[in-house]
Amino acid sequence: MSDHPQATRRDFLKGSTLAAAGFALAGGLNVARSAHAAGSEEMKIVLIGCGGRGTGAVGNCLSSVQGVKLIAVADAFKDRAEACVRELKKVHADRIDVPEERMFIGFDAYQKAIAADPDVVMIATPPGFRPIHYAAAVAANKNIFMEKPCCVDAPGYRSLLETNKLADQKNLKVVVGLQRHYQKPYVEAMKRIHDGGLGDLTLLRAYWNGGNIWFRDRKPGQTEMEYQMRNWYHFVWLCGDNICEQHIHNLDVCNWAKNAHPIAANGMGACVRRYANRDPKKGLGQIFDEHFVEFTYPDGTKMYSQCRQMDGTTFHGVFEAIHGTKGVIDSHRFHGGRDPYEQEHIALFEAIRNNERHNDAHYAATSSFTSVLGRMATYSGRLVKWDEAAAKGPSEAPAKYAFDADPPVKPDAEGRYPIPVPGIYKPY
Repeated sequence: MSDHPQATRRDFLKGSTLAAAGFALAGGLNVARSAHAAGSEEMKIVLIGCGGRGTGAVGNCLSSVQGVKLIAVADAFKDRAEACVRELKKVHADRIDVPEERMFIGFDAYQKAIAADPDVVMIATPPGFRPIHYAAAVAANKNIFMEKPCCVDAPGYRSLLETNKLADQKNLKVVVGLQRHYQKPYVEAMKRIHDGGLGDLTLLRAYWNGGNIWFRDRKPGQTEMEYQMRNWYHFVWLCGDNICEQHIHNLDVCNWAKNAHPIAANGMGACVRRYANRDPKKGLGQIFDEHFVEFTYPDGTKMYSQCRQMDGTTFHGVFEAIHGTKGVIDSHRFHGGRDPYEQEHIALFEAIRNNERHNDAHYAATSSFTSVLGRMATYSGRLVKWDEAAAKGPSEAPAKYAFDADPPVKPDAEGRYPIPVPGIYKPY
């Protein structure tokens, strides 16, 4: 992720692709080895994004796949990179080869990690950066594991579609952290659904309801950009709101069951109870704390979606229910199977070593934009159509990526951030 003061979003997207390609040429990159290392040869990975999920993903990989070594990490913040390496060494010391010179820091750190010539790039930065980092890794002929969601706005979605085409042309292997696709009960349920075991699908329900989420207090001397980066979950340009960051899992399952994506969405949401134990004048970001969306699929089938982050509520749960003319499948009842957080890495490295085609980013892009569509509907209070949203939806990104640059939203004199207001907010 560049501290360069002139890095605009357009330059970031364009430069990441060209820079990665340039690294390949300058370094005499062996595309065949990078794209599909085979046999028992030791494979090198780099991590871009050293937070909890990135550290966990590398740990899952090293615990489940042999012949893999971490050779570099990249993050906007040095303390996060150091903590990641330190934590991983507690369990996998012999497979962590990250000297200080391969611990890259700043907004451009991802380029330097990719230039370290790994076989696999692991991407776990805040989702707003995902299209940029994915494009750079594919341009450099790297196999990829990336976390979800894969975009937070329409320009990001369109970028994913173009990068997916290039990844397929290069036969790169891509796995995305929508791990239910690697969870045995889900795989078996989907086979039953697609084989007609539920008959015609009549209704889909999706839930991610829970309590408040983490927050980091502002520290003296922080720029506004650093403060927002440290609290990335609370800003749309970084996380996409909780309907994107978490609820995507459940929306993805419903899309999987339908073998389709919604064509329209309408819904409601609000920001009324977030962190009620804190001084509301200080502001804690701009995302909603609750969303309810009615999605419509091409054949008219409805999917009803709930997600909420409020302490004191009692209807909690993370699950999906698929209704058909012959019965119902409720994921509350799912159990068994290997840890999907490990299985997804096993699948990636098997695809690489066996040179099998594998690209999860197609359905991940669709499910990511399903989440964005839902957010557009709840923020605006309007019926939002997929084609119009994908073509016209605005960018949520900053004009420039630097710690002294202005983020897309800033607090008012009382420290409060602007919250989208249904009926006033325009989705596109």
